[in-house]
Amino acid sequence: MTDAWPQADDPNGGEPDGSGPGNGEPPRSDMTLRLKVDALRADATMQLRLPPPPEQPDTPARDTPARDGRAERRRAERRRAERSASRLPALARLRDAAGPSLARLAPYARRLRPVYPRPGRDGWRRWIPSGRQWLGTVLAAFGLTSLFLGISYAATDVPDNLNSFATQQDNVYFWSDGTPMARTGWVRRQEMPLKDVPQHVRWAVLAAENESFYSDPGISLEGITRALWRTVGTGGTQGGSTITQQYVKNVYLTQNQTVSRKYTEAMISLKLDNRMSKDQILEGYLNTSWFGRGTYGIQRAAQAYYGKDVGELDVSEAAMLASLLKGAGLYDPTLGKVNHARAVERWSWILDRMVKIGKLSPSERARIRTFPEPLKSSRLYDTGKQSDYLVELAQQYAKKSAHLSDKQFDLGGYQIYTTFDRHRETVLTDAVTKVREQARKDSRHLARTAHYGAASVAADGRILAVHGGPDHRRQGYNESNASTVQAGSAFQPFVYAAALEHGVRKIRGGPATPVTPETVYDGDDGIPVNTPEGPYWDRSGKKVAARNDGERSYGRISLGKALAQSVNTPFMQLGMDTGLDKVRDTAEAAGLLHSSMGPQVPALSLGNASPSAIRMASGYATFAAGGRHTEPYSVRRITRNGATVALDRPASRQAVGARVAQQVTQALTDSLRLAHPTAAATRPTAGGKAGTTQNDTAAWYAGTDASVSTAVVLYRIDLAKSLEPLPLKGLDGPPADSVPYGIWARAMGLG
Repeated sequence: MTDAWPQADDPNGGEPDGSGPGNGEPPRSDMTLRLKVDALRADATMQLRLPPPPEQPDTPARDTPARDGRAERRRAERRRAERSASRLPALARLRDAAGPSLARLAPYARRLRPVYPRPGRDGWRRWIPSGRQWLGTVLAAFGLTSLFLGISYAATDVPDNLNSFATQQDNVYFWSDGTPMARTGWVRRQEMPLKDVPQHVRWAVLAAENESFYSDPGISLEGITRALWRTVGTGGTQGGSTITQQYVKNVYLTQNQTVSRKYTEAMISLKLDNRMSKDQILEGYLNTSWFGRGTYGIQRAAQAYYGKDVGELDVSEAAMLASLLKGAGLYDPTLGKVNHARAVERWSWILDRMVKIGKLSPSERARIRTFPEPLKSSRLYDTGKQSDYLVELAQQYAKKSAHLSDKQFDLGGYQIYTTFDRHRETVLTDAVTKVREQARKDSRHLARTAHYGAASVAADGRILAVHGGPDHRRQGYNESNASTVQAGSAFQPFVYAAALEHGVRKIRGGPATPVTPETVYDGDDGIPVNTPEGPYWDRSGKKVAARNDGERSYGRISLGKALAQSVNTPFMQLGMDTGLDKVRDTAEAAGLLHSSMGPQVPALSLGNASPSAIRMASGYATFAAGGRHTEPYSVRRITRNGATVALDRPASRQAVGARVAQQVTQALTDSLRLAHPTAAATRPTAGGKAGTTQNDTAAWYAGTDASVSTAVVLYRIDLAKSLEPLPLKGLDGPPADSVPYGIWARAMGLG
C-alpha cells in the first residue's frame, strides 16, 4: 500500500528516526514545509485585508492618468443618475415615497396572493382562491373603482357654454293691449320661471319622468346600467335617466347614444346636482324639453296644444303634456288613432302615479274621467303680410333702445310689448287696401308702381299704426318709413311755427319783428323772393320766384289764412325773413330727421325735405302735444324670461312754445274746415292739411285729432328700375277729395 504523503530523500540513509512513515505520520520535513506554506497563505490573506496605503500626491505613479479618467467617468455617471432621478415622473416619485408603507403591507399582500395549486387541497379545489383572496379581490376592485370615479368626478367640469340650440328661444311681439301679435326666431321656445309654473304641472312631469327627483343624487344607477346594457349589448336606446341627466343632455351634450356620452352625462349630473338647487334644475328641464309641434319648453307646449299659458293649465292637461316627454311623435293624440290610444293610456297612468306619490287626492282623480283633447293645430302668431312691417320696426327699436347685439337678440326669449294699436292698424290697413284695389281697377299700369305710406303717432310719441306695403315677403321696402319723396306744401306748418317762434328780420342783423297769424304777406303767384339786400338769384343767374298751385294769386293774405288755404308764395318769403336755418332747426326739433332735410335754399320753405310718413306724423303730433316733441317709438316694454329689460326712454323736449303750437293747430283746424266742412263738423278738434309737390311726384295729407296724428303719402316709384319718383298722373284723385285724404279720414274715424 502506497503512503499518501510525499516522500523526500533521507539524509541519514533512510533509517527511521521515529517520525517517519512507519509510525503512521508524514515525515517531519514535510510537516515543516506544510506549516510554512500555511503561514505564507495566512500572511497573504492578512495583507489583502489591510487598507490600501494613502496616495502620495508628490510621488508620481505610472498609472495616474488612467486612475483620473476612471474617477472622472464615475463622477459623470453619478451626475447622470442624479439628473435622471430629478426627472422621474410624478407617479414614480409617488411610488418611491410610498415605498415604506407598501413594504409594511407586503406581508399581508403575500398572504392574499393566490398560490396555485393551493397546498393542502385535492383535485379541482386546489385551483379555487380562498375566502381571503376573494375578499381581497373585491376590496381591490372597489378601491380602484372608487379611485377612478373620484378622479373622473374631479376632472369633469360643467361646461361654461350651454348648447346654443338648447338655449335659443323665439321672440314674441304683443299688441298694445297685451295680446300676441307675432313670433319670430328659428326655435319656438320661451323660458318660464318655475314660480310661474303651477305645482300640479310640476308634479305631473315628475310623476311621469322622475318621482324621486328631490331625493336622488342626480343620477340613477339602475337607469345608467340599463342604458349601458342596451347601448352596448343590443345597440338600442333606453331611457331611465333622471331629470338632471336629461337636462344635462339637453343643454350641454348631444343626443348621441354612446357609452362615452352617457358616462360624461353621469359625471356632469353628479356635479350639477351639487352645484345647483333642485328647483333650478327642474326649471331648466321644463324650459328646454321637446314637446313636439316645433315647441321647446312647457310654456310653448301649453300654447301649442291648448292655446293658453302654462299657468292656466289644469291637472288633466298637465298630465297630457307630461306624457309627450316620452316621445311627442308617439304620444301626440292628434297624429292618429294609435297615438291617441297610447296617449290616453299614459295620461291615465300619470294621474294614477300622482295619486300614488301623494300629489293628487283619490277624490280629485276620480273626477278626472275625460281625456283633455288638445287643439287640432296649434295657434300660431307667426308674422304675416302687414305684421312683418310692424315686427321690423319694433325689432330695430328694441335692439337700439335696449342696447342688444344681433347675437343677443337672435338667442331669443324676449317678450316685446309694442305700441301698435290692433284696431287702428286694422282700420288703416283696410283703408289702404281698398284704395290700392281700386287703383288696380282704374289704372293697372299706374297702380303697379304706386306706393302708399301711412302712419299714426300719438302725441306722446307712441307709433300706433303703420302701413308699410302690400306684403313684406314680396316687398321688404317699408313705405311708411321711407324718406323718398318731398313733403311739398305739407311742410308749411313748420315754416309758420318758426316764424311765430322767432319773428322775422327785414334788415340783415336788425331786430326781430314779431309775427302773428294776422301778419299779412303777398299771396300772388310768381312774386320774386327777396333777401334784405334785394332779389334772390339762383346759380343760373335768374331771379327765384314763388309759385302757387294752379298759378292762382291771392293778393295780400294773412299767414293764418295762407296756411289754411295752402298758399305757397307767402311761406317762401316768410322762410327767407325768418331765416332758413331757424326753419330747419324748428322742423328738426318738431320731429323731422336732419338727414331728410333738403338744401338750405328758398325751396326749403316749399318742402324740399323728404320725411317719412312716420316722421311727418310725429312732427304734426308735436303741435297736438302743446309744442312738446317726444321721439316716436314702437316698443314700450321688454322682458326676457320674466325679467324686465332696461330701455332707453324716448327723448322729449319742448320744440316750440305752447302758444305757437296752439296757433298752428288752429290753422290746421281751419284748413280741414275749409276743404272738408262735413267731416270737420263731426270732429271739431280735428285739423289737417294737404301737401302737393311742384313736379307732381307725391301727394300728402297730414293732420291731428286731439292726441293722435296721422300722415299719408302717395307716390310712384318703379323699384325694379330706380328709386326716382314718377309723376302721379292723376292717381291721387281730385284735389277736393284726394286719395291721401280719404285714407287719412278713415284712419282718424272721419270717413
